[in-house]
Amino acid sequence: MKKSKKVLLSSILATGVLLAACGENNEENDTTPVNNNAGNNAENTEVNDNAENNNAADDAAENDAANEENNNEGGEASGDGSDFSSKMVTDVGGVDDRSFNESAWAGLTQFGEDYPEAEVDYVQSGDAADYLPNLQQLAREGTDITFAIGFLMADDVRTVAEQNPDQNFAIIDEVVTDEDGNPLDNLASVTFAEHEGSFLVGVIAALHSENNEVGFIGGVESPLIKKFENGFKAGVSYVDSDIEIAVQYAQDFNDASTGQNIADTMYSNGADIIYHAAGGTGNGLFTEAIDRNEGGETVWAIGVDQDQALTEGDWSDGNVILSSMVKRVDQAVYTVSEDTMNGNFPAGETLEFALEDDGVGIAETQDNVSDEALDAVEEYEQMIIDGEIEVPQTDDEYEEFLGSL
Repeated sequence: MKKSKKVLLSSILATGVLLAACGENNEENDTTPVNNNAGNNAENTEVNDNAENNNAADDAAENDAANEENNNEGGEASGDGSDFSSKMVTDVGGVDDRSFNESAWAGLTQFGEDYPEAEVDYVQSGDAADYLPNLQQLAREGTDITFAIGFLMADDVRTVAEQNPDQNFAIIDEVVTDEDGNPLDNLASVTFAEHEGSFLVGVIAALHSENNEVGFIGGVESPLIKKFENGFKAGVSYVDSDIEIAVQYAQDFNDASTGQNIADTMYSNGADIIYHAAGGTGNGLFTEAIDRNEGGETVWAIGVDQDQALTEGDWSDGNVILSSMVKRVDQAVYTVSEDTMNGNFPAGETLEFALEDDGVGIAETQDNVSDEALDAVEEYEQMIIDGEIEVPQTDDEYEEFLGSL
């Protein structure tokens, strides 16, 4: 049975973080509440200066061993960040992809700023072959918590976690277990209710479309990206089931030219609003939307993962981004780092950041969104939280959802 997760979203917003998503949710795994006091522990936890404990060398050795054990077993840990390290391995998009990796790094960077005694860092992956050696590198360094950013690292992080049972790992956007389907005690899985946030931007798209046709561009087709797609289609259809919805996958998260070509085709075929969940590939959507608006057309784009209007979409007469579906990867990385530092590593747990926790939602930049659409978002958001609307995640669930309208 899936347990409800609560997370207090502390103010750790960092600029320049954006989109794309990766991963797969496994409904057979329980989700676990995230620390409601995230962001509030800095002032409440302090450690004694080790310089005051200059006794025998054996005492120091015993303390070191105890601290290492506590990282996995939830004991007290250093609350100021001293002797603690939190690092991440990027996927092929890189840490400056203005996308998913950048969002994760923003959360880790903020954690490092709030706890300056802690060590934060990343290792960049040039291609998929780099995932395993990069994760192994951080394991050799004795990193206290290592993040694998994206579902594409599922097999590799499982391998490294099994090879290093005394170190902690977390993966974003995937539920990872051992070969028998059992959780690993040193691996946490972090997921999001992307379908719920996507429903809301679908509502916005439906209420703004002049052509009664919208589009969705996905990166690599997977159960995770299907959550974005089906949530978006459900939001559109809930408002007006007669609106046509074009869908195409680029099968790549880092190919802006393909993203632009897909957007060109969709706009040419009549779509006037396109939502993407395609990482760096989605940057091509913004380029195409800008070009068309500069040429006299009126088309819109919808961003993902972060408030993309802050860094993308500007043209001579405004911004082509209607709204964005925000997904707090930054907050997830921050929260798990802080909990682990304080001896509360979520061992073997699946954490879900949902709409009711502000783990997903619409962007704060709302200049281009009508009051009617914002009112509808507020109404439907509450209906989702109250269980009156059950947002579909899969193709089959979407077909059932359509049948209920």
